[in-house]
Amino acid sequence: MIGTPNSVYIETHHGFRRYNPMILGQFLEHFHRQVYGGVFEPGSPLADVHGFRLDVIAALRELNVPIVRWPGGCFVSAYHWTHGVGADRQPSYDKAWCVEEPNTFGTDEFVTWCRLIGAEPYLCTNAGTGTPEEMSDWVEYCNLENTGRWARLRQANGYAQPHKVQYWSIGNENYGSWEMGAKTADEWGYFVAESAKMMKHVDPTIKLLAAALPDLEWTLKLLRHAGQYLDYVSIHGYWDPLWQNDQPSDYATCMTRALEPEAAIRMTEHILAVAGFEGRIGIAFDEWNLRGWHHPQGNSPEAITVRNRNDLNATYTMADAVFSAGFLNACLRHSKTVGMANMAPVVNTRGPLFVYPDGVVKRTTFHVLSMYANLLEANVIDTWVSGETLECVGKSVPAVDAVATCDDDMQTWSVALVNRHAERAVSCQIYLGGMPLNGRCSLTVLCGDSPDAYNDLTHPDRVTPIASEVMIECGAITLSPHAVSVIRPRI
Repeated sequence: MIGTPNSVYIETHHGFRRYNPMILGQFLEHFHRQVYGGVFEPGSPLADVHGFRLDVIAALRELNVPIVRWPGGCFVSAYHWTHGVGADRQPSYDKAWCVEEPNTFGTDEFVTWCRLIGAEPYLCTNAGTGTPEEMSDWVEYCNLENTGRWARLRQANGYAQPHKVQYWSIGNENYGSWEMGAKTADEWGYFVAESAKMMKHVDPTIKLLAAALPDLEWTLKLLRHAGQYLDYVSIHGYWDPLWQNDQPSDYATCMTRALEPEAAIRMTEHILAVAGFEGRIGIAFDEWNLRGWHHPQGNSPEAITVRNRNDLNATYTMADAVFSAGFLNACLRHSKTVGMANMAPVVNTRGPLFVYPDGVVKRTTFHVLSMYANLLEANVIDTWVSGETLECVGKSVPAVDAVATCDDDMQTWSVALVNRHAERAVSCQIYLGGMPLNGRCSLTVLCGDSPDAYNDLTHPDRVTPIASEVMIECGAITLSPHAVSVIRPRI
């Protein structure tokens, strides 16, 4: 409603809770140019001697990426990890994406690359055409020192010390008919339980996840059979589905979907509570993005070439940035349960970083992730927002979204604010512990010159964060339209 005051109330009397930085995780799949021609390009003048793109590594270090999920995604449901280790690697046919997989980027390369960008490796296993034994063999290869055939194979491959991979997912979207080796709800719980048992027999210290849904029938059956072995359930979300028809929704339509990620989190929390695992099993939103990947069905050259549309930088506007900030705010609000989130993917396709032969472009979402990684404090504190709503195509969403963070002494504060209005700046009142905020603050704003603004090769810095100093009196601040802002009061 026009003219309704917007207020942000930061509750300081009930303490804070530390959130898991893994909510700023990333995802890498063998799809199109994410791996080959993305993070890995042997022979490129921008790559190191091992083929890792150094400019990509430098950019991702800016994001302080805590964890990366690999190798899929749909790709993993017909992927056999043994094809991607050792000196004698043969190409194989990728049944998910209908191209040849050279297998030159495998487990050892992935773990090495993760260490280079400072991230934890997170391996997703083949629960489609694979077996529990194959999964447990992969754990042995990665985590045992020198016991067993697979650990000794890793040593023979030149990696004397274990990779110590802590996070493992059993499967990817195995509930879906599109997935290789899809399972029914009745089959899935038993399969996960047997896989988890074998994996934990190899290394009982690993953290296990399993493909789930914000759906009572699927996830309740999973938890009843396998919940005792799991640390997280894995859920996914893409809110502008473009799989077959690549016609990205406009800014206003994207904003109407802003509340859907939090609804999925709440439903999954409810299922965990019903199953008796509240406080014991967390949620990993380990594939998420506003836009779904474009990949029309078929294995013809035309069907594969059209995947290039995913790399059109003009797609990734301030709609993507504002939506992504709202997604992260939802994860922070639910940090008691959400312990991981992985933007899908990290480079190219719909990712925050576009990689081309001569360099990189930081898309609008890259800057949102950078702001949240580098400007927020380590703890989240209860924050309430009241005010006007945004109306579009029969839907209503809050115009302003906010989350507040603080350090352990509650002396340093950082507040992330989102204005979803496309064209209109709004005034906002910020109350800290019941008192209006006053004094000088540092302010960082990402907004662009239009809600449809984007970065590309010609204009790589059209949308970049702008830092300034502002004076706040009586809690009042003006939020730019289609903007993500982070304010740091000097208390």
